[in-house]
Amino acid sequence: MRGLVIKNTGSWYTVRTENGRTIESKIKGNFRLKGIRSTNPVAVGDHVQIDVNAEGTALITEIEERRNYIIRKSQNLSKQSHILAANIDQAFLVVTINHPQTSTTFIDRFLASAEAYRVPVILLFNKTDLLDEDELYYQEMMVNLYETIGYECHQVCAVETLSGGRERLDKLMPLLKDKVTLLAGNSGVGKSTMINHFIPDADVRVAEISDVHNLGVHTTTYSEMLMLPNGGYLIDTPGIKGFGTFDMEPEEITSYFKEIFHFSKECRFNNCTHTHEPGCAVLKALENHYIAASRYESYLSMLEDKNDGKYR
Repeated sequence: MRGLVIKNTGSWYTVRTENGRTIESKIKGNFRLKGIRSTNPVAVGDHVQIDVNAEGTALITEIEERRNYIIRKSQNLSKQSHILAANIDQAFLVVTINHPQTSTTFIDRFLASAEAYRVPVILLFNKTDLLDEDELYYQEMMVNLYETIGYECHQVCAVETLSGGRERLDKLMPLLKDKVTLLAGNSGVGKSTMINHFIPDADVRVAEISDVHNLGVHTTTYSEMLMLPNGGYLIDTPGIKGFGTFDMEPEEITSYFKEIFHFSKECRFNNCTHTHEPGCAVLKALENHYIAASRYESYLSMLEDKNDGKYR
């Protein structure tokens, strides 16, 4: 029987079959013997084959080939990966300038990983209503940076009761229609509030930000596909603290940074790492401010991943 994995709680997977049934399923043992170096060999969004047993649960016997996925290094096991979701049309990356602060390194690592697997990303700058004048100016600069690179950006306020919040979020609805959208970001950036707006009966729990550390609290503990009222799915994922890249060779990373790849074509050497070589067009573009220093620092940090595996 064919089905779609709509929830992953770690040990059990909820599968929605083509006739609309939801069946709690487990992985058949030999999946872990096929060299899949992942903490979750089956991911939300996977199309699978299942065998239903007499108790009404099932075994997942086959994973169909994935169209794409978003993957990162496992936080606990550096030699393993963690797949956030599979077979997605786009990702909404929710970021906040403050309350809590999302680092540019996190944003750039997520964008680069999405580029690697051909997943379009739209950046949502949330909690605009909480920013002071300097923070709003910084947000405008960030939006200008990423839009110049080629990423669609929206400045939103997910809290509906505040002026303009509902209207701004409603403008995103057409982007979601009939698509499978991954909603990702650090804990505390407002993903749960957004889901409750887009899917009123979802009733996803929302937590306060820690005043002491300006950090979010995990309210989602597992990944789940939620059906949108007007067609399509939102994939809710636990908040991500860091984004360690997985199985990326240093020579590949250049192509995952759109603007760096653009200038790299003019480098003197084909195998230029853009760190020290003479005739490097990327370093020249960086010096002339055609490449943002923050983006270049993110690129360097990803080059280091292969050597020390320190980033999670």
